[in-house]
Amino acid sequence: MKKCVFSGTFDPPTTGHESIIENCLKIFDEVVVAVMVNPDKKPFITEADRLKLLQKLYADEPRVRVITFHGAAADLLEKEQTPFYVRGVRDGIDLDYENRNFFATKKLKSDCVTLYIPAEQEKLHVSSTLVRNSAAFEKEYLQYIPAPIQKDLLSILRSR
Repeated sequence: MKKCVFSGTFDPPTTGHESIIENCLKIFDEVVVAVMVNPDKKPFITEADRLKLLQKLYADEPRVRVITFHGAAADLLEKEQTPFYVRGVRDGIDLDYENRNFFATKKLKSDCVTLYIPAEQEKLHVSSTLVRNSAAFEKEYLQYIPAPIQKDLLSILRSR
């Protein structure tokens, strides 16, 4: 069985993330979606809410397992016993950033195989930052959130 890890802050999960996970399911038998916790970042929504949103989104997909993880990607790959690490990229800036992280991860886990999945053309502009900024300025953003979790995200944001 082939398994990959797709990690991120998912703050909040977007249709771009959903697209990358759908592509992972075309390649791998199991996809571990890891909500990474960075103590240096102040998240828009809580770790628990990000986990809950992703779990709801993939509740009917037994090949997707959603977890949280505190630590380095190399440690997560070791824990999950897979060398396959998937990263989504939208543009050259993302690729440069991901390449720097790849080289750091490779030093920590030499058997790491990083796979870059490019964003679909219609999702090149979609990012969690776009959603956070749109929400902060009370602009429309729901088209960037997967339909099954839109109401849940609205509820989370209203309760803040």
